[in-house]
Amino acid sequence: MGANRPFLAANDAAWRNLLAATAFGRHYGPTVIAAASDSRIRAVLGPTNTGKTHLAIERMCAHSSGAMGFPLRLLAREVYDRVRAIKGDKQVALITGEERIEPPGASYLLCTAEAMPRDGGGRAFVALDEAQLSADRERGHIFTDRLLNARGREETMLLGSATLEPLVRSLLPKAEIIERPRFSTLSHAGSAKLSRLPPRSAIVAFSMEQVYSVAEMLRRFRGGAAVVMGALSPETRNRQVELFQSGEVDYIVATDAIGMGLNLDVTHVAFASLTKYDGVRRRRLNPAEMAQIAGRAGRHQRDGTFGTLAGGRRGGPVEFDEEEIYAIEEHRFAPLTKLYWREAEPRFDRLSVLIGDLESRPEVEQLTAAPEAIDLAVLKRLAEDPDIADSVRGLGLVRRFWETCQLPDFRQQGADMHSRFVSRLWQDLREGYIGADFVAARIAELDRTEGDIDTLQGRIAAIRSWAYICQRPDWVLARDEMAARARGVEARLSDALHGKLTERFVNRRTAVLMKTMGKDANLLRVALGDDGTVTVEDQKIGHLEGFRFVVDAAADQEDKRLMLAAAEKHMPQLLAERAHALIDSEFGDLAIARGKVWRGEEVIAELEAGKNASQPRLTLTKDLSALDPAYRTRLQEALDLWLERKLAPLAPLSKIEQAALDPEAGSEVRALLLTLAGRAGVVQREAAGLAHIPKEKRPFLRKLGVTIGALDVFVPMLLKPAPRQLLRAIGSDRRPVRDAMEAVIEGGKHVPAGYRRAGKQLIRVDMAEKLFRAAHEQRASAKNPRSFQIDIALPTSMGLHQENYLRLMRDAGFKASFPRQLPDNAFGPPAPINWSWRPPRKDVQPRKDNKRPAKPSEGNAFAALADLVR
Repeated sequence: MGANRPFLAANDAAWRNLLAATAFGRHYGPTVIAAASDSRIRAVLGPTNTGKTHLAIERMCAHSSGAMGFPLRLLAREVYDRVRAIKGDKQVALITGEERIEPPGASYLLCTAEAMPRDGGGRAFVALDEAQLSADRERGHIFTDRLLNARGREETMLLGSATLEPLVRSLLPKAEIIERPRFSTLSHAGSAKLSRLPPRSAIVAFSMEQVYSVAEMLRRFRGGAAVVMGALSPETRNRQVELFQSGEVDYIVATDAIGMGLNLDVTHVAFASLTKYDGVRRRRLNPAEMAQIAGRAGRHQRDGTFGTLAGGRRGGPVEFDEEEIYAIEEHRFAPLTKLYWREAEPRFDRLSVLIGDLESRPEVEQLTAAPEAIDLAVLKRLAEDPDIADSVRGLGLVRRFWETCQLPDFRQQGADMHSRFVSRLWQDLREGYIGADFVAARIAELDRTEGDIDTLQGRIAAIRSWAYICQRPDWVLARDEMAARARGVEARLSDALHGKLTERFVNRRTAVLMKTMGKDANLLRVALGDDGTVTVEDQKIGHLEGFRFVVDAAADQEDKRLMLAAAEKHMPQLLAERAHALIDSEFGDLAIARGKVWRGEEVIAELEAGKNASQPRLTLTKDLSALDPAYRTRLQEALDLWLERKLAPLAPLSKIEQAALDPEAGSEVRALLLTLAGRAGVVQREAAGLAHIPKEKRPFLRKLGVTIGALDVFVPMLLKPAPRQLLRAIGSDRRPVRDAMEAVIEGGKHVPAGYRRAGKQLIRVDMAEKLFRAAHEQRASAKNPRSFQIDIALPTSMGLHQENYLRLMRDAGFKASFPRQLPDNAFGPPAPINWSWRPPRKDVQPRKDNKRPAKPSEGNAFAALADLVR
């Protein structure tokens, strides 16, 4: 049990029996090792992608029973699923530190190296994967022990790197060495920027900070990446690997854990760094370690490449030297010279004896004492505590205490912090079992899926500790129930962590858009929703406003660039669908406003000034430039027909415009018609130039629908709401328009089209003309045309106030004379207002008069009527 063991007499029967029962004679002398080796041991050595694990699975399934040990829980699980598919659920067991699936009588055991029986468990076949990890500082002694001791009844197989060959030959001289060549070629591809990495690439970094940084950049430039780190739970790692394997993302960012047998469809491996911290110091990877990672590129017969990531700064220059490139490409590496060893079966007489055996050194030159692992560091720290040391006495308690110290440090807190957790655990274990209620409470505390990535990682590490505790056969009451609870919580936390990683490092929309840039972009499913939403493979990239593509407002700047590129590729197809739908719907939902043709909030076309105000020219938007010419022509023709129907209310204006082009109308009439058309059907009489128009031409104007009024020349048909609103909509008349075109409205700063001022109110020009004609008719029928009365019923019914009516009538040449007020104490009906008329000057604008009209006397009918209106 080590060089420091006291000499035992040769006639000590107990020692002789122990020596005889031990496979290697306990002192690991060369002659003893040679005697223990036989031809049933096969060492299958070679680089990655040689099919070693697949061969071992085939050999194990050919035997009646078997066991395989792996360096990672997820590898054990992967092979467990494969063997279970061949042999059935009842024949295959899975045992790891945190998981135990062990059907009664199972013949085949898949496990981690730590959970693997030292002697193979009496099975016909035994295999140890990644046996070169015997040279690992942390776990090397475990692999060395299994390499030297785990044996199958019929066949033993050691799988590993070719660097292990000299030590296998010296330690196991009768073992059969089988070298397997790599199935594919691995070649150096130089350095490349992150934005130029080929799809299906793995980027390897050696710190969490660097992994996150690279993954964030890949999310921006390439849509995202899967993330694989040792700190993740196996379930989360599997989900992330599946994210990459399924093709949802084309990149995976990982630590060197990717080199431990993960089967990935990787074509290129890029190193973000070539240095790492190995627990003692930061150092450069050796060529064998580089090859183990680079060997993930290429699979089966497909060749792979490796290189570095341009722009790496931390840890020195990221460049391979010529010797490293040659070694990796040719699979030639310096052989291992030492394997780490630690006493696997120490004595449990006392803590001091236990520690002494664990610190003992081997006597074989090929073996060297393992560095102090976390379990030994915890043991030594706790042994210095007098209270703990006094409580650990006797073989049973010493053994149980050592098993407690071997609890893995899943939280990576270091020996000091981890020893505190182990100390608290020991307080319960030294008395017997841990109560189920206590364990259930601790598990429930961790069953929370909220929080960020680091928080979820911490909870997963904590629940893995409890999962390990619950798997121990004699630590927890209701072990199976508590173990199931712990696995359930770990699964939920892993799902939440996977979701957080995907949310942070995967932009599914950008990932889909990156695929649209490839050669097979036309094979992707592009859809245009009824609401104008544009999707690529069900990922929204934007929407169409009319025929203009608008990028999703939630996208960042890099996404917008990609979306515009994707939209440009698929825009002809999308616009053709939209054009076809518009034509089929006969443009029922289109509208004209602000000089444009709209469909809801979407602009379809713009209206430009044509030869005539009533006939604007329709121009499709520039966004339709990508539309197929045939569709564009068809759409243009259909929209022209639609516009012609929509402009029907402007037929009176069009009639005037056409008449203005008729030479037979005469230059004076043509000038008036052009002025009238230019002012959208209404022009003040002073600006109409009526003095130059012969009277015989006025019937011609009336046939065109033109009314020559006392103050205005206008087209009554154009004073209706429909043509007025349409004129404003097409941009021919920019003045405000009333929806109902009421007869009289309150005045404001701007005069709406078709109205004129009447004091503080506004009156429609045709209604004003109606008042003027009524006044002239009453003047003509009066006995004295120079002093006559006007019926106030008509202006009152229109809602025109007295003072505003007086101003309007004065503009038309009418003047009101109010009677004298009755003296005090005199009663009688109010005297009527007398009116007179004098034709206003036609060649100048009406004079502005700021004088307020005379206030009518009390009792006047107009005053009473005004009060009623108010």
